[in-house]
Amino acid sequence: MIEMQNVYKKYPNGIIAANGLNVHIKQGEFVYVVGPSGAGKSTFIKMMYREEKATDGSIMVNGINLSKLKNSKIPYFRRQIGVVFQDFKLLPTLTVFENVAFALEVIEEQPKSIKKRVMDVLNLVGLKHKARMLPTELSGGEQQRVSIARSIVNRPRVMIADEPTGNLDPETSWEIMKIFEEINNRGTTVVMATHNREIVNAIRHRVIAIEGGKIVRDENRGEYGYES
Repeated sequence: MIEMQNVYKKYPNGIIAANGLNVHIKQGEFVYVVGPSGAGKSTFIKMMYREEKATDGSIMVNGINLSKLKNSKIPYFRRQIGVVFQDFKLLPTLTVFENVAFALEVIEEQPKSIKKRVMDVLNLVGLKHKARMLPTELSGGEQQRVSIARSIVNRPRVMIADEPTGNLDPETSWEIMKIFEEINNRGTTVVMATHNREIVNAIRHRVIAIEGGKIVRDENRGEYGYES
């Protein structure tokens, strides 16, 4: 599902954020990406959805070689995956329903199909009753739920999450993790960068630890391994 072969990323300022990465993530896996600040986690995640392009090496995601992907094809590629951010990135003037529906409207789905699929995913994240509300009328946790609903409405095979609980209180973070678990149980591959030691240690999955742009640990059912 996701494969990196000898991947390097060097920024113009000389910082090497990826230093010979080799990774293979299978369909249906749930993988945490951990490491200290500045270790290269965000670059690792961003290269998976071509927010950043590798300087050298090969990255395959869902059968597509991102190293050779033309810039004009990036939006089409991103429609095949789900991406969840720390800061939600919702459109403030659109309702909850409209924010989620937008992902389907850009691929010209039929209105009848859009309504059913949007309400299905809002039900999954527990926000069916708030479909007509604006993002500003929601709590941070509810906004993140909308962001998750938007990312899965296209039924992606891969979900990439960059610190999805970073701006949330502990109780809400656990609720968000239950949603990710359910999504993964339905067969979607989940790759999540996180600093949340408690969640990683309590809900065990594969752990990839990055330091200095290198993978220093790759363990099934691993632990966080760093001080909070």
